[in-house]
Amino acid sequence: MDDLTALRLQIEWGADEALEEAPVDRLHRQAAPSAPASPPPLAGGGQGEAAPRISPAERAFQAAAGASTLEELRAAIAGFDGCALRDTASHLVFAEGDPTASLLVIGEPPGADDDRSGTAVAGAAGAYLDRMLGSIGLQREALLLTPLIPWRPPGDRPPNPGELALCLPFLQRLIAIVGPRRLLLLGVLAARSLLPQSTSRRRPRGAWMDTTVGVPALPTFSPAELMRAPKDRRAAWADLRLLRRTLDADASGG
Repeated sequence: MDDLTALRLQIEWGADEALEEAPVDRLHRQAAPSAPASPPPLAGGGQGEAAPRISPAERAFQAAAGASTLEELRAAIAGFDGCALRDTASHLVFAEGDPTASLLVIGEPPGADDDRSGTAVAGAAGAYLDRMLGSIGLQREALLLTPLIPWRPPGDRPPNPGELALCLPFLQRLIAIVGPRRLLLLGVLAARSLLPQSTSRRRPRGAWMDTTVGVPALPTFSPAELMRAPKDRRAAWADLRLLRRTLDADASGG
């Protein structure tokens, strides 16, 4: 009988498992399996310990600190994968304008128009900002403009504290690279992110204030806020006039 015939006969007889060549006494206690050999030590005398994990916040700080120019900072932001906002956004929104300007304008997180175009403060809000600046003789091209964070939160929701913590090192590094003399903070979120936590006023605005980055800042309303609430435009106009007087005094050495 050949092997195939023998196999078919066993299947017909109901055999459903393979038998070992030698009988096994399954009532006899078997020796415990030996412990696996320990892994060889790492080169340099290490014992094979896993490298400590670096948190996303630490990686963001390291990536930002490694940039010495705006081009390097943009590349560092584009390559940072520790923030989930990058995966849901269509475009990275980075600073634009004159990097040598004495005024840095920090806007709200990118919205839908910004995300589609990759441009800070685009669409209707951008047109409104241009009118705000033009009312005091300023043009977007003559200053530096950046969003608070580089990616749009889904559905234009406010970024949560964790997302802000991941993105702020890049903004702080941008300020350090550019070295502006003044900051204009558009919107309450930008003000709360850069003003000291001890600021007691519910809505800081109307005066130059110290910031956590060491640059004086004037908080005011964002274009989107003013489009939603026309009643605040009088107060925003007062802020803009203060900005114009301050810039003129800085230019004259006052």
